[in-house]
Amino acid sequence: MNRRWLIGALTTLPVVAKAQSLDSLKGLLSSTDPIVGALKSALGVTDNQAQGGLGSILTLAQEHLAKGDFDKIAQVVPGAQKYLDAAKKLGAVTGPVKNSAGLNSAYSKLGIAPETAAKFTPTVLDAVGKVGGDSVKNLLAGALK
Repeated sequence: MNRRWLIGALTTLPVVAKAQSLDSLKGLLSSTDPIVGALKSALGVTDNQAQGGLGSILTLAQEHLAKGDFDKIAQVVPGAQKYLDAAKKLGAVTGPVKNSAGLNSAYSKLGIAPETAAKFTPTVLDAVGKVGGDSVKNLLAGALK
């Protein structure tokens, strides 16, 4: 009886090991974007909320900045175009964002609660600052006023 149990345990070991390695790989892949990761861990938002909210912020920045200045921000946000597209695809951005009221409307369309939305932009600014430095953080902050 012990022998059957041991054989059964040994035959399932590779399956368990493979599943664990896939889980760690999945975690590694989702953590490749530090800004989305920061939003999800700090605010408890979903992946779609993080991506759509970040895309909404980038849309507002793109509306207010010269192309060269926006490009500096886009360089420190991995996959910036993906987030701009996600904001539209998820229905957060349906036209120009224009200002902070438009940004709050985008957050609301994503189902982000007002108290979480109040922390969303500062969390993005902090994350952008950590990745791109104070000059890029200040550039983005100026566009969001």
